[in-house]
Amino acid sequence: MRAALIANAGDADSGLVGKALRRRGYSFVEFIREQHQQWGPWEELDLVVSMGSGWSTYWDHVADPIRAEQRLLSGAIAQGIPVLGICFGAQQLSTVLGGEVTKAQSPEIGWHHVTPVAESASLIPKSLYEGPWMQWHYDRFSVPSGATVLAESPVGPQVMVCGRTLGVQFHPEATESIVRTWSSGDGVEELEAAQISSDTLQMTTAGHLEDAARRCDDLIEWFLSDIAQKHIDRGLTR
Repeated sequence: MRAALIANAGDADSGLVGKALRRRGYSFVEFIREQHQQWGPWEELDLVVSMGSGWSTYWDHVADPIRAEQRLLSGAIAQGIPVLGICFGAQQLSTVLGGEVTKAQSPEIGWHHVTPVAESASLIPKSLYEGPWMQWHYDRFSVPSGATVLAESPVGPQVMVCGRTLGVQFHPEATESIVRTWSSGDGVEELEAAQISSDTLQMTTAGHLEDAARRCDDLIEWFLSDIAQKHIDRGLTR
């Protein structure tokens, strides 16, 4: 089975999510956002995974690749191809489905818990909310009409589902090497502004990694079995 991995150049590490999908027989074709003119056909893919980004969906100076990705996601949804959106990817999904992405009142950086929405708690596995997830974002998405919010944090929605699509604001893929990459470059100033020690964040990540890997695997299993399998015949109304 083949999956498209949409990511930025230099930040295309699928981490724990990729490991969980490969264990289940998936291989990846990379769709680099900055090289969107070179993207190959996606119509026969079995899954689309839209990863996080240092961008915001409303940035004008990267509007072309952002809109190219939105067209791909819209087409995949229309054809019944399952889509998993992570952080920026979830915000892109919200936009495609009719929602809105705005600046959050405060950023979320570090390891944070998410809380199940009361009326939806029975729809999600306990592993989704029994431990913290890595977060690094400044924006929040609204839940569009037809989608269901399953979990949230004080900053905003954290998990939404619509048909065969799943959007999560947090980073289930996060590993020590991924967090180390994010903590370099522009991340140095971002952590300083948030008054977070890079060394402390790295130590916290190492401490959470084993449990996060288990819960990420549960998340992917739930996504594939309960969401991606909905209305398996492409072209049917979802």
